[in-house]
Amino acid sequence: MSATVPDSAAAPVIETAAPTPAPARPGLWRRLLREPGTALAALAVLLLVGAALLAPLLAPTDPYDNDLARALQPPGSPGLPLGADSQGRNLITRLLYGLRTSLSMGLAAVLLGGGTGAAIGFAAAYWPRLDGLLMRLMDVMLSFPAILFGLALAAVFGPGVPAVVLALSVATVPLMARIVRGSALVVMRQDYIEAARAMGMSDARLILRHLAPNCLSSIFVFATLRFGQVILLGSALSFLGLGAQPPEAELGAMASEGRNFLFFAPHIAIIPSVLIFAVVLAFNILGDGLRDALDPRLRI
Repeated sequence: MSATVPDSAAAPVIETAAPTPAPARPGLWRRLLREPGTALAALAVLLLVGAALLAPLLAPTDPYDNDLARALQPPGSPGLPLGADSQGRNLITRLLYGLRTSLSMGLAAVLLGGGTGAAIGFAAAYWPRLDGLLMRLMDVMLSFPAILFGLALAAVFGPGVPAVVLALSVATVPLMARIVRGSALVVMRQDYIEAARAMGMSDARLILRHLAPNCLSSIFVFATLRFGQVILLGSALSFLGLGAQPPEAELGAMASEGRNFLFFAPHIAIIPSVLIFAVVLAFNILGDGLRDALDPRLRI
């Protein structure tokens, strides 16, 4: 007869503690907005972009509606909270449309110049034989300031918004190319790039699927910071008379017009200049916050 084993003699059950889940990393927006300064800058950018997009709806008057009887009215005048310019046009309306023109110029320059520079940077990093030639060309372009490009293009095509956009785009190309090349060179040293090559992946697919996505953070940060710089440079070119021409509204051109009345109607120059300062400051702070939020070393 077989002996039965008592329950007390059974193998003990060892209870193991469940692994503690790793703390979830905060999302990009949470990391971006946890700093009060960055949050205020993001809110300011949203308000500025919204005001530019909705300018036809928000503007109380037509931007080209002259009324010489109201010329040079100071802020606080009846129906003119910010005053009127030398042609009697409502300054709020002119600011809304001027902001729209300035932001459009900046966006076009960053997209055109940034896209071209990114393509050059990827090509220089991926094909070493092109690296020396392309980077020396970028060095030559960096030796010419944007204002000089603007003067040259204005002499060829005439002053106007297209000439300024082209000048700012050309000035953005070498800067973006250097940023993208540096980021792409780091990615090219990763093992998965070599593995993709060993699998026979085509150059175009490797760049679009592996190289470019891993450089997007650097591209976004630089584009945000560059946007503020482009707005400032575009306003400077318009201030010199190379950009938007009367009666088109543009912040730099408005400040240039106001310098003729600086002693007895300073608001015509000061208010557009303050708005330029606010736009540039907001995009610079947002770019710094975006850089910190996308830096893996700062992720908690």
